[in-house]
Amino acid sequence: MSEEKTVKTAAATERPARPAGARSEGGRPERPARRGPAGGRGGKFQRRRKFCKFCADKTLTIDHKDPSLLGQFISERSKIIPSRVTSTCAKHQRQLTTAIKRARVLALLAFTPLHND
Repeated sequence: MSEEKTVKTAAATERPARPAGARSEGGRPERPARRGPAGGRGGKFQRRRKFCKFCADKTLTIDHKDPSLLGQFISERSKIIPSRVTSTCAKHQRQLTTAIKRARVLALLAFTPLHND
């Protein structure tokens, strides 16, 4: 009886054989090759290249006395939107930040959304 039990347990613990092509010599499966410039993330849409609004249009200047322009770079919670979202370069993002802060001190822009009068 003990011989029958050992045969049954050995048969139950054996795993089925893996397909031959599933793994290479190293043990890890091969990753599929990347396709295209997007890195293999789909392929239907192509990401637009981000560019700085102020570098593209040289006539556009950052001025703390222009609240309509500065309002485009402030969220509804009165936070300054980061450059990765607005796609402005580092130079113009610094100028925007100082202009927004100056406009807030001069009461041209609100510090918080509660201060909208």
